[in-house]
Amino acid sequence: MIEAHSLTKHYGERIAVEDLSFTVRPGTVTGFLGPNGAGKSTTMRMLLGLDAPTSGRAVVNGRSYAGHRAPLHEVGAMLEARAVHTGRSAYHHLLALAATHGISARRVNEVIDLVGLPATVILDEPVNGLDPEGILWIRNLLKALAAEGRTVLVSSHLMSETALTAEHLIVIGRGRLIADTSVAEFTARAAGDLVRVRTDQAERLHALLAGPDVTVAAQEAGVLLVTGLSSERIGRIAADGGVALAELTPQQASLEEAFMELTRDAVEYQAPAAQLVGAGGEGRTA
Repeated sequence: MIEAHSLTKHYGERIAVEDLSFTVRPGTVTGFLGPNGAGKSTTMRMLLGLDAPTSGRAVVNGRSYAGHRAPLHEVGAMLEARAVHTGRSAYHHLLALAATHGISARRVNEVIDLVGLPATVILDEPVNGLDPEGILWIRNLLKALAAEGRTVLVSSHLMSETALTAEHLIVIGRGRLIADTSVAEFTARAAGDLVRVRTDQAERLHALLAGPDVTVAAQEAGVLLVTGLSSERIGRIAADGGVALAELTPQQASLEEAFMELTRDAVEYQAPAAQLVGAGGEGRTA
């Protein structure tokens, strides 16, 4: 289990992480999301004792990372690919790590063969640069590790991949916690209570549904988009009014849409409108 307790990190006057608390539980893949500059990398470095918090504390399996007698026996982590010695093969890199942490050379071969990892796994952008086959392999590996009861924390900018891999999310922005919830709850929260309804009696149903705090919009012929009422409530009103429904579908936001909606105010840099650059170097709005 990974626990962050009021983690705060200042770099001079700049606040990278502020009063951040969360728990990553075993048995599930937890996605760690946030816009650029949100404090994800700083948080992960504090979890692993690479950066000392200004205040607060982080523990892995009940102790700080440095408090474990043999940390690599407890936690497997990959934060930066460039941290690997470029002159070494994967085998020799692992052999060097094993030699400095009291791990047998035999275990290196086991890891190469099976990618056996400690009880806690912390990965920062693990699929960057991988081809589709490699991405699928990582996805299946993380799910398998969680299914074995391990604690898995993975940061990524790839929302589509996170949606396929993670079950739980921790989302931060400007160093603060925005959400600590399941993927399903996160996307449902962004979608609100929008319901798509299809019927041959759209005008009649529109009149039946009208009321305070209810919005009914015609999307296309015979299709209504309703907010302010649950799908169950719409179904009951239609049945009571004798209106047959061909479709009654709560609308689900994608993880990317939910992320963009809920982190909108936490983005440090907003991209300007698309610019077309002419031969003279002058930009004009597309």
